Amino acid sequence: MSKSTQNRRSLSARTGGLLFVLPSIITVIIFVYGLIIWSVNVSLTNQNSGSKKAIEYVGLKNYTDLIADERFTHSLSNLVKFTVVFILGALITGFIMALLLEKGIKGEGFFRSFYLYPMAISFIAMGTVFNWLLNSARDEDAGGLNLALQKIGLGFLQNDWYVSEKGAMYAMALPAIWQMSGYVLALFLAGFRGIPDDMREAARVDGATESQIYRYVLFPQLTPTLLTVLIILGHISMKAFDLIIGINGKSYVTQVVAVYMWEATFDSRDYAKGTAIAIVLLIMIAIVVVPYLRYNNKQQAYR
Repeated sequence: MSKSTQNRRSLSARTGGLLFVLPSIITVIIFVYGLIIWSVNVSLTNQNSGSKKAIEYVGLKNYTDLIADERFTHSLSNLVKFTVVFILGALITGFIMALLLEKGIKGEGFFRSFYLYPMAISFIAMGTVFNWLLNSARDEDAGGLNLALQKIGLGFLQNDWYVSEKGAMYAMALPAIWQMSGYVLALFLAGFRGIPDDMREAARVDGATESQIYRYVLFPQLTPTLLTVLIILGHISMKAFDLIIGINGKSYVTQVVAVYMWEATFDSRDYAKGTAIAIVLLIMIAIVVVPYLRYNNKQQAYR
């Protein structure tokens, strides 16, 4: 086969591959990047359905106004609290469960399925259930967890849960931890199983104890898995919306950035403000995700 024929076939294959993915590329350009550009454009205007003023460009005014907006700073503070508790809770719980299953106990398949099952439940459905479980009523009117605590003689632990502003976001993190711990378990378990047994055996031959093997051999190998878990959980927490709505609606006490964005855009019809909040949220997510993607691409390039 001549070189020119090979070149034609190679070009034909590349062209065919491009045509195959072209619809997806066009869709992403229009409905992802196109809408991002459109949102940025709206956020730089004074567009508001309740205003009779002509639409004009106001620059970064909508963004600077957010800094002085008490409701935005409140929702941002709530998001930070939710994120910290959610990430730490899911990370610790999932890691401990993975550590317990790592040695291949009997019935491991059952436990894996049992721990992963909550992931099959949507946040909105889970929010509806936890709306009852985290009922703040006490004593004779108690329900959910407060009733369970009362029945087992731990009534002094009854809590206001999501009603009290002081601990509302910590209570909101509980169902999210319950749902995502199984996913963290799966990631860490895969990380443990991906470590060659030869490394363990070599450490044992050198006289290392089991605790030393985990501390100096296994745990350092889980650093990429830990980074992946942090990025995924951080991304999920920043977009928290349906869980919050399912449990406590658009209440001010538990309002986070995504909920405030919805309220500004669709309830107040302040499209400029709503898109400005959306862009801020997008930037926050990008700050978390983009460095990880760059790190991941570099790691793949080295392989």
